Amino acid sequence: MTLPDNLSRRAMLMKLGIFFNGIVAAILAVPVVRYVLSPVARSRKVGYETWLTLGPLDQFPAGQTRLGSFRNPDVQPWDGKTAYSDCWVRRIDDRTFQVFAINCMHLGCPVRWFPQSGLFMCPCHGGVYYEDGARASGPPERGLFEYPHKIEEGKLFIKAGELPTPVSPSNPSALVDISGKLPCA
Repeated sequence: MTLPDNLSRRAMLMKLGIFFNGIVAAILAVPVVRYVLSPVARSRKVGYETWLTLGPLDQFPAGQTRLGSFRNPDVQPWDGKTAYSDCWVRRIDDRTFQVFAINCMHLGCPVRWFPQSGLFMCPCHGGVYYEDGARASGPPERGLFEYPHKIEEGKLFIKAGELPTPVSPSNPSALVDISGKLPCA
């Protein structure tokens, strides 16, 4: 290999090293740049904000709490049965409903409804909730997550694109509980 007269071996290896380091830096910068720009570039999926049907109103008798099921708005083709989620639907009277996430607010275990006692109970760590979703006892610091819902054409719809987390856009007041401390503190 012949080098130009004004380029020494040391200078050529230096330029070659800088070139390869530049390539590696560019490859490593791609995920960092995507992370920084993701809020700007990312848009919500089409189904995220849609209203999902739980079924006709007569499926949920007045004065009872029943298990409802819906297909998640954000699914992948390989999700299979996990694409379906459950919720608890409490029909108070003819036009008044409460729709709760099935997840306990402590660690997310599925809660069960016990009509004899009128309580939701979590089998994992003993969390207990009243029939209106409020915390009764146990480790959870707040009540069950309640989905926004509406009634149209004799069917019950929920907006389930939002994940049941302690602080969510539909429930920003959950950030501070009665004791005034942050939930993660």
